[in-house]
Amino acid sequence: MPLTRILFAALLCGTVLAQQTETPQDDQFRISTTVDVVTTPVLVTDRDGGWVHGLPPQVFHLYDNDKEQNIKVDVTYVPISLVIVMEASSRVESVLNQMKKVGTLVQPLMIGDQGEAAVIAYDHRVRVLQEFTSDGAKIQSEINKLNVGSMSSRMVDAVYEGTRLLRSRPANRRRILLLVGETRDFGSAGRARETLLSLQLNNVVFYGVDVSRVVTTVTQKPPTPRPDNRPPAMVPMPAGVAPTPTSVMQTYGTQGGRAEFIPLMVELLRDVKAVFKDNPVELFTKGTGGNELGFVRQRGLEDAISRIGEELHSQYLISYNPNNKDEGGFHKIIVQVEGHQEYKVQTRPGYWLAPKQ
Repeated sequence: MPLTRILFAALLCGTVLAQQTETPQDDQFRISTTVDVVTTPVLVTDRDGGWVHGLPPQVFHLYDNDKEQNIKVDVTYVPISLVIVMEASSRVESVLNQMKKVGTLVQPLMIGDQGEAAVIAYDHRVRVLQEFTSDGAKIQSEINKLNVGSMSSRMVDAVYEGTRLLRSRPANRRRILLLVGETRDFGSAGRARETLLSLQLNNVVFYGVDVSRVVTTVTQKPPTPRPDNRPPAMVPMPAGVAPTPTSVMQTYGTQGGRAEFIPLMVELLRDVKAVFKDNPVELFTKGTGGNELGFVRQRGLEDAISRIGEELHSQYLISYNPNNKDEGGFHKIIVQVEGHQEYKVQTRPGYWLAPKQ
């Protein structure tokens, strides 16, 4: 074989091997848009805001893109698989001891004896501290060991990793992700759009317990400044910051109801606008039918976890195999309770399927 052919073959093999080596990294944020079974939690409240229990399955009707679906309604308790995602950046150093209280609250208030939980921590790293376990002592122990790290907080990447863990859980378990930290992201490689898609397609409900930005901003230790060797003429003046629609309330002047949220989410899923850039937690909670609560003091954290636990145990779980999978784009979900128009129904707004080629 001529030398040129040998060199060409070696170069080709090297290129193929390089592509094979890089594939896992490229696939880290690749989203599969196929869906077999959609599950959605449904919370029903009366006129006074009280949770309604004991409704029979036959009164529920679900519409996917205005097409009624053949649904299964679980009115009994479904075991929970929970991933606790804890911020461990230096931004939360002053409240970290309060945050650690979550370890003692999760089992009695959220997952119970039949549930299981895993723990992830993040700063500039995303670390799985505890794989899934039903042992509350192990969960508490790993959270108690947590120490703060760098100023970076790869929150979006940590949520994606938590979704990956939940994807492996059996289909007969509820998949819940609980994030305790700031609502801001600093340094993630992934984007909120892909992470929301992963949450929705894997039937994960997201709950956020937000650390007050006021507290972390006031108490955060300033970074050691680097010397600025530029002459004064090269230092630019501060520029004005253009308003960005990072929340439904800012955009619509409302409290972010479900109907107003859907257009913004569709824009984001179509990759039209970088909405919710400053608060991915709001996007994840509204996009999955979860809830976002905040705390400043220890009692506020306990109340937030208690509230989430009560909500989880008051929900009805609906599952169905969509009869309109051929429809690409955003699939809007509407749930109605027959004979009770006075009831308010809270559920996930929908999910995204890529258009068929």
